[in-house]
This record gives sequence, C-alpha cells and structure tokens, in this order.
Amino acid sequence: MTDVIALGEVMLRFDPGEGRIRTARTFQVWEGGGEYNVVRGLRRCFGLRTAVVTALADNAVGRLVEDLMLQGGVDTSLICWMTDDGIGRSVRNGLNFVERGYGIRGALGVSDRAHTAVSQLRKGDIDWDALFATGPRWFHTGGIFAGLSDTTVDVADEAMAAARRRGVTVSYDPNYRPSLWADRGGPERAREVDLRLARHADVVVGALGLAGEHPGALRFAADEVPDALAAVADLLPDARVLATTLREVPSAGVNDWTSAAWSADTGYVTGPHMPGLHVLDRIGSGDAFAAGLIHGLLAGHSLERALAYGTAHGALVMTTPGDVSMATLAEVEALIAGGSAHVRR
Repeated sequence: MTDVIALGEVMLRFDPGEGRIRTARTFQVWEGGGEYNVVRGLRRCFGLRTAVVTALADNAVGRLVEDLMLQGGVDTSLICWMTDDGIGRSVRNGLNFVERGYGIRGALGVSDRAHTAVSQLRKGDIDWDALFATGPRWFHTGGIFAGLSDTTVDVADEAMAAARRRGVTVSYDPNYRPSLWADRGGPERAREVDLRLARHADVVVGALGLAGEHPGALRFAADEVPDALAAVADLLPDARVLATTLREVPSAGVNDWTSAAWSADTGYVTGPHMPGLHVLDRIGSGDAFAAGLIHGLLAGHSLERALAYGTAHGALVMTTPGDVSMATLAEVEALIAGGSAHVRR
C-alpha cells in the first residue's frame, strides 16, 4: 500500500555544475519536479512508500526519466504513457536547465516544458476515487503542476476533491513560477488558481505565497510573519496547518534558513534557526522542507517537531547537487539534535 501520492510533472534537469548554461559543453542529468521531489524525499530519506501521478511521452527520453525515478524508489506504475509522434510536435517530455549560482550570481532556471505530456492531462483521465480507495494516507500537489495549462488546474481540483472525499490528508504548495503564468494571466491568475485549490488542502506548504495581492507581491520581515500567516488562515478556514520556509540570501552560497507554521491548535510556532548556512545547490530545498514536514505530521509528532524535520531536511538537500534528496534520516535527526560537520569514520 502506498503512503503518499503526488501529482506533478517530472522533468530532466540539466546541470552545468560550476559553469553557465550558455557556455556549457557537458551537463549532469537528474530528474526533478516540485511535486515529485516531495515524494522522492519521503521515499529515500524517510522510508515511506510513495508514488507519483504524471505523464511522459513514450520514447527514450521518457524512459530515462522513468529510470531515474526507479533509482529514487518512487512507484512508477501511475505514469500515463503518451504515444510519441517522433519529433515532439504534439507531445514531449519536459527539460529544465539549472545553474546553481555562486556568490553574487544567483541560481538560474531555464525550463523547456511547453506541450509536455503531463500538461495535456484532462479532468476524467484518471479515476481518482479508485486510486484513493487503495488506501494512501496523504496526497500532495501544487502550483507548478496547476500552472502547466488550463486543463491541469481542473485535474488538480478533481484530484484534491476526491482525496478529501476519501479522507486522505491533502497538502498543497503554491510554488509560484512567473514563467508558467507569463502569458496566462500573470500573478493575479496564479493567485486565483491557488486560492481555488488551496481550499481543498489540510496542509498548505509555502503559505506565505498566498499573502498579499498576488504571489511574490510582498516580502515579510520576521516580525510580520505571524500576522501574514493569520491572514492566510482567514482565507482558508478549513486548513489545519500553514507552513513556510524563511530565507535570507546574503549570497548564492550563504543563506539564513529557518521556518514557521500556524495551526488552530498550536498558534504560531517556529522551526530551528540556521544562520549562515553554506549552500551548494538551493533548488529543491523547499520541496525537501515539505517532505520533512509531511513525515513529521504523518508520524504523529508535534508541529514544532515536524517543522524541525522539514527545516533540517531542506538544509541538508542544499548541500548536494540536483533537485532530489541524498540525505538520510540519521543525518536529519543528528542535525535537529545539534550535530556538526565533523568527519565520521
């Protein structure tokens, strides 16, 4: 039986290492995707049984994505394979070129994902009631998947509503990407979609993305975060937990990292503070935070302890290349307990 199911796109990530996309001659290839990264972390670090609902064009590139997913331990039986037309004219697989950044040069993502297989999923393509009848405990999706096309918004809505009907805990991450909304209504349309979907969620990760007039409209000082989360709680009266990472970026290689959350039972709580965190690759750290938080909540820990799992896991993911987690549960728990970077032999 699967513990956690995600709905989202899985792309190939092309990483030029310390170089630049525009001058690269070689790339390292990983798999990644906002919603997928969460279940990948839950599987590899926290040992939960996970699966992802996605779609891929059935060609050698799609099978490479599948192979990488298999290496990550995520169940691939829910992939919707779409017939390849030979050159990607009508259906293709998504590509994501990512620079890690260094010092004053920030990270850069250049995605190539129009007309991908998963963006063409439509309401009714998947029997969600049958899927959730198999007994998963948690369902996760987010604004990246919803932003792929007009049809994916309806798919996410359909899936989240079915999960709630079946008593499955639902989480949603707004995860705003300006490139996905640039010619589809911009941040105002993204906020409209986020509010429509987040109303189905028990847990909202990245909840500060729902504060302000539209995603990214406001930056909050530390003392403003409690009121901002309270305002989001007023918008989403059915949400049980609102959580967010908090990051200051003095440079691409050094971040101040922590987290915060709100619930009706606990009020406002904060996670561990990790100032001056040295960063190799920040991409995927928010997804790793979500994975740790979900692990903590599924395990029955307090919200404060769940935040600690999320914060520590996100921090460790920033120490390795690629979107996906290479951390172990022992490393996460050691960091929560105040562990250091001394050599272990």
